[in-house]
Amino acid sequence: MGWVTRRQLTDLLGALSLVLALAALAFGLPALDRALPADRPVSADRPYAVGGGVTVVPPPGSRIDVTETRPTDDEGTVLFRIGPVRYLITVRRFDGDLPTAADRLRQRITGTTGYQVTGTELTIATVSGLAGLQGGYTAPGRGGRYAVFVADGRTIEVTVSGADLDLGRTLPAIDVSTRTLRYDPADAK
Repeated sequence: MGWVTRRQLTDLLGALSLVLALAALAFGLPALDRALPADRPVSADRPYAVGGGVTVVPPPGSRIDVTETRPTDDEGTVLFRIGPVRYLITVRRFDGDLPTAADRLRQRITGTTGYQVTGTELTIATVSGLAGLQGGYTAPGRGGRYAVFVADGRTIEVTVSGADLDLGRTLPAIDVSTRTLRYDPADAK
């Protein structure tokens, strides 16, 4: 067995340092990510930018789920949580009319196993004048409501879901919030 040279010892220490740094990244960053909450409080007294020129005033007591929220200049998605109730707003590019947009949203809802649209579809309007359609749906152990609006080549889809008891408590505040939806073409790209 030979002697270890100073250069070999330096190389070994460098390699060990690199392995330790990679291990810290591989295990430390995911642990840090898990330690940070996925939802953050959001102010209910000013509009929140969903994306694509669309804003909404969130319901009081809601929190934004940052893992599902993706605002951009052209489109966007925001997921608010009000306790166990999910309030999702999605803005997408769309080339069609309101009945077509409503049909597409209903098909996506009923495309999920166990989900079915219930009742009749009703007209809805926002304070800013967006006209839309809304309806309800059910799923095993859950209920929900949907609404869809079309503005300037975009569809604005709203889906709300939760257990019936939770929905009953939060739907009035969500209805008020949905009516604050506003599209400003100056904010869209």
